Amino acid sequence: MIKLFVNIDHVATLREARKTFEPDPLEAALLAEKAGAYGITAHLREDRRHIQDDDIQYLKEQITTPLNLEMAAVAEMIKIAIFTKPYQVSIVPENRQEITTEGGLKILEQEDHLTNVGIQVKEKGIFFSLFIDPSLEEVKAAKRVGADSIELNTGPYSEASSQNEKNQHLLLLEKASILAHNLGLRVFAGHGLTLDNVPAIISNIPLIEELNIGHHIISRSIFVGIEQSVKDMLKCIKS
Repeated sequence: MIKLFVNIDHVATLREARKTFEPDPLEAALLAEKAGAYGITAHLREDRRHIQDDDIQYLKEQITTPLNLEMAAVAEMIKIAIFTKPYQVSIVPENRQEITTEGGLKILEQEDHLTNVGIQVKEKGIFFSLFIDPSLEEVKAAKRVGADSIELNTGPYSEASSQNEKNQHLLLLEKASILAHNLGLRVFAGHGLTLDNVPAIISNIPLIEELNIGHHIISRSIFVGIEQSVKDMLKCIKS
């Protein structure tokens, strides 16, 4: 059964629009857990545009499911991860001007650094994951730097305008997942996933173990509530 991690970043986005105390990302996380989410994902960005340091601490203390901390591979974030000890650290690239994450890590450009980051977090019993594009060379590099898992970037697939283009992206994702699995890496996926495009991901890439989904679930929750939005996604995954 594919596990669902619910990303609660955009609950904090709404809160930070007014710099107030509501809506509370922790409350959203607890409701997502209640609805059946396997885990919670939160991205602590260097510019603190949504999730804040206190949010990470509250999540770690109060949720009962695994916490997946997304972060850049910089000293400040490594220190926070080591102190907080989430279930998993997911390294993602960050560009201060981007609205959301625009692509996968370029592992080949920073193998020594990422190897060192992996050693630091894994020494604390934290799983080490890397968010990458479905490139076979990047998958091999992820193995070399000691990753436990990869999260394949499904953004280009989600944004494809034609079925032919979607099929091309699905093929790349499938090939990358097979190679990763053969190398002993666990395979996750995320970015831009919705009720409409998740079924094709599941049917075409059976080696995927976990999905990270945030924006779509939080967006639908405005109309149906967090619990129902999570339940609908879980139903989609199961069916």
